[in-house]
Amino acid sequence: MNEATGAEGSPATNPATNPAEAMFAADKASQGLGIELLEAGPGTARLRMAVTAAMVNGHGTAHGGYLFLFADTAFACACNSYGPATVAAGADVSFVAPAHEGDLLTATAQERTRYGRSGIYDVTVLRGSDVIAEFRGRSRTIATAPPEPPTAP
Repeated sequence: MNEATGAEGSPATNPATNPAEAMFAADKASQGLGIELLEAGPGTARLRMAVTAAMVNGHGTAHGGYLFLFADTAFACACNSYGPATVAAGADVSFVAPAHEGDLLTATAQERTRYGRSGIYDVTVLRGSDVIAEFRGRSRTIATAPPEPPTAP
């Protein structure tokens, strides 16, 4: 069940109360690919994406760049769920099985740890119960206001 809307499988729709939803609502890249935010909570997120013909490579499988972007979006929603702007410091992905045109994928992100301004998050991309990719992202919270300019001596 979707905690944000109370409806199973419905996209989350209240960016005023959830920082991850506010960030996702402004994410034109993910919106343009049809990615849907299903759930977002403290350190977690669940998203959905259909593999389209435009996402398929010369081997007839989903291009790894799209799978990475999908997992990265779930990571971004999870690590931005606390409020301060947080960005990726690095990420790794392992492609486990191919995805194909028409596949409906879900990505579930889970915080593993936060320490200082850093964090580690794992994302699993699934087609049904089949693992397609495993992603690990490292986050860094950034300053919300620009630093003050140095004063002259």
